[in-house]
Amino acid sequence: MAKTEQNELNLAPILDQSVIIGQAAAELKLRADNARSAIGLLDGGATVPFIARYRKEVTGDMDEEQIRQLEKRVAYGRQLIERKIEVWNTIQEQGKLTKDLAAAIQKATALQEVEDLYLPYRPKRRTRATIAKEKGLEPLADLMQAQKVYRGTPAELAARFVDTAKGVNNAEEALAGARDIIAERVSEDAEIRREVRQLMQRQGQMSAGLAKGGKEKDAGGKYQQYYEYSEPLAKIPPHRRLALNRGEKEGVLSVGIELAPGIAERSAEARYLIDTRSIFQAELKTAIADSLKRLLLPSVENEVRAKLTEEAELHAITVFAANLRQLLLQPPIEGKVVLGIDPGIRTGCKIAVVDATGKPLANLTIYPHEPKRDWAGSKKILLDLISRYKAEVIAIGNGTASRETETLVAETIAAAKDPKPAYVIVSEAGASVYSASDIARQEFPDLEASQRGNISIARRLQDPLAELVKIDPKSIGVGLYQHDVDQKALAESLDAVVESCVNYVGVDLNTASSALLKYVSGINKKVAGAIVAHREKNGPFKSRAELRKVAGMGEKTFEQAAGFLKISGSSNPLDNTFIHPESYPATQKLLAVITENEGKTPAKLPPTSLIKEFRSKAIGDERKLNQIAAQIGVGGPTLRDIMDNLEKPGRDPREELPKPLLRQDILKLEDLAPNMVLKGTVRNVIDFGVFVDIGVKQDGLVHITEMSERYVKHPLELVGVGDVIDVRVLSVDAKRGRIALSMKPG
Repeated sequence: MAKTEQNELNLAPILDQSVIIGQAAAELKLRADNARSAIGLLDGGATVPFIARYRKEVTGDMDEEQIRQLEKRVAYGRQLIERKIEVWNTIQEQGKLTKDLAAAIQKATALQEVEDLYLPYRPKRRTRATIAKEKGLEPLADLMQAQKVYRGTPAELAARFVDTAKGVNNAEEALAGARDIIAERVSEDAEIRREVRQLMQRQGQMSAGLAKGGKEKDAGGKYQQYYEYSEPLAKIPPHRRLALNRGEKEGVLSVGIELAPGIAERSAEARYLIDTRSIFQAELKTAIADSLKRLLLPSVENEVRAKLTEEAELHAITVFAANLRQLLLQPPIEGKVVLGIDPGIRTGCKIAVVDATGKPLANLTIYPHEPKRDWAGSKKILLDLISRYKAEVIAIGNGTASRETETLVAETIAAAKDPKPAYVIVSEAGASVYSASDIARQEFPDLEASQRGNISIARRLQDPLAELVKIDPKSIGVGLYQHDVDQKALAESLDAVVESCVNYVGVDLNTASSALLKYVSGINKKVAGAIVAHREKNGPFKSRAELRKVAGMGEKTFEQAAGFLKISGSSNPLDNTFIHPESYPATQKLLAVITENEGKTPAKLPPTSLIKEFRSKAIGDERKLNQIAAQIGVGGPTLRDIMDNLEKPGRDPREELPKPLLRQDILKLEDLAPNMVLKGTVRNVIDFGVFVDIGVKQDGLVHITEMSERYVKHPLELVGVGDVIDVRVLSVDAKRGRIALSMKPG
C-alpha cells in the first residue's frame, strides 16, 4: 500500500472514548449522561462507596454494583483502545495497513478480534511456512490459492520452482512448502479462527481421561469421576471446569476439547475452495487439513479453554465475594463478655475472655483432649472463668477439635449456675494468619502468636467486620477453588467487598483500628495510621471537623471519608450519622422546616416521631418532596437519605439482621434420624449447594436440588453465609461422616 494512502487512514474513531462509555451504559441499561458523570468522578479520584452514597443526583442513583460494573467495562474498553493503537501502528510501520484492515480494527469490539487481525503481522519464530518463503515458494502458494489453473498437474507447475541451491530438490518438496505457507495463512485467517472458535464453543465436547501415571497420583480417587469423562462444552458448570483444570495440573488427568470429524474442515473449505475446477483442489484440501490439525485447532482450543477458565474463575471469585460479604456483615453481639476458645489437640485449647469492648481480661490454655487429657480440670477452669468474669457467650473456633471442644462446653454450660451462658461456633479461618501478623504484634506485643488467635475468635463474635478486616481476605475460607483462580483478580474483588462493607456499616472514628480505617473511602494505610496517632496524642475526636488537623488529611480525602466516619459523642448530632458535612447546611434548613424553628442545628435531634410524621407526608407527595429539596438546596435522593439518617441516627445496618444461632446443648451424629427438623447456620455456599452447621461434628450438605421446590440456578439466590435456616435430615452416613439435608418441607 502506498505511503500516501496509509497516511489517509484515520485513528480518530479508535480514540473516541465517549463511544466506549456509551456502549458500557447501553450494556448496563444506564443513561449515557449518568455513566459519563460516574466515570468522570472515578477518573477524578472519587471512590465507589462515595459516589454511590453521596452523588446520586449525578449518577441517576446508581448502586455500588452498577458503578463497579461500569468501571470494569470502561476499563476494558480503554484497554481495547490501547491495544488497537498498538496494533494499528505496528502494522502501519510494516507498510501493510490497508483500508479494509484499518476498518476491521476500528470495528473490533473485543481484544480477541484485534489479536486475530494482528496474528499474520505478529513477529514470529521461524516456522515451516517462513522456511518455505525463504526458499522462494510463496508465488507457488499464491498460484495454488488463486485457483485459476485448470490444465496440467500440480507437479508440472511445481517443477518450475525446483531450486537445489535453495533446498527445493523436486516438485513434491515445492508443493509441500507451498502447502505449509497456505496452512499458516488458513490458521491466521481472522474469519476462520472466529468460525472455528464459535463451532468449538457451541459443539465441542470436553473430554478427560487418566494421564500416564495419573492413577498413582490420585490415591484417594478424588478425580475418579473424570477417568472416563465427556460433556458438551456449553453445559459444563464452572466448578467442574476448575476441577478438570486442577486434575490436569496435578498430572492425574489428560483433558482436551473434541469436535465431531469434518465440522471444522467444512467451514474452512467453504472459505478457501472457491473453484472446484482448479487442479489444486486436492493440494488445498491437504493444506487445510494440515492447518487444522497442526496449527489452528490446537491454538483455538487453548484460547477457548483459557476463556472457559477465565469465566469459571470469575464465577468462583464472585461466589467467594458474595460469601465474604455475608460473613463480614454478620450482626455483632454487642455489650457481652465473651469467652473465646481456639480449639487444639496436642497443643491444647487456647482460652481468652474479653470484656464488652473487646479488651482481654484473661488468657490461658486448657488440655481437655489427648495426649494431656484433663477433661474434669478443663471443665473446672471454664466454670471458674464464666463465674469470675460473668461471661455471657462462648465462641468456639471451627477448626481442629472444634466438635470435641463443643462437647466440653455443652457439659460446662449444663453445670454452670444461672444465668447460663450460650455458645456459638464461629469461623476461625485466618486466625493463625492474624496471630503472626504485624497488626497482632502491635495490638498484643507481650503475647505469643499462639495466644492471639483466641482473642480474635472472641472478638469476631462481638464485631465480625472490625475483626475480620485485620486478615487478608483470601485467608477467610468461604469459597471454592480460591487457590486455583487468578490471585490478583481475587485480591482486587475481595478488597472491593471489604471496602464496600466497611463503608456500608460506617466506622466509629474514636474506636476504629487502623486496619479498619484504611478501608474507609479515600483513606489509605498511611492516613489511617495518622488518624490513630492523632487520637492517641490528642484524645478522642470531638467533631468531624477535627479530621482536617490529621496529617495527610487534605480536602479531597476529607470529602471522600468524612461521611463514613461517625462520632457518637460529638456536640453536633449529625456527626453520628451518614449525613455528609457538605449537607449540614441543607440539613439545618430541613430541621428548621420540620420543627418550624429557624436557627442552628440543635444539640439534640427532634423526636423520631416528629421526623417520621414529616417524612410520611413528604415522601408520599413527590411534588412536595421536590419543593422541599429545592428549598433546602439538594436533590430528591439526598433529601431521602438525610431523612433516613435523621430518623435513625447512629444506625448500624447490621442490627436489622438475624443474630447468630446460640446453643446450650449438643447433638451427636447418632442422635440424627431421617425427617428430623433442625435449625442450622450456613457455613459455606458453593455452586452445588450449601454446608450447614446443625450442631453435630460434621456440617451437613443441602444439595441445590433440595433447596426449594422451584428451580434454583444458584444457592446464593436463597441463602448466604451466616444465615440461620430450618433443615430436614434426609440421610446420615456415619461411616463417611456425611449428612444429607433438605430445605424443602417434609
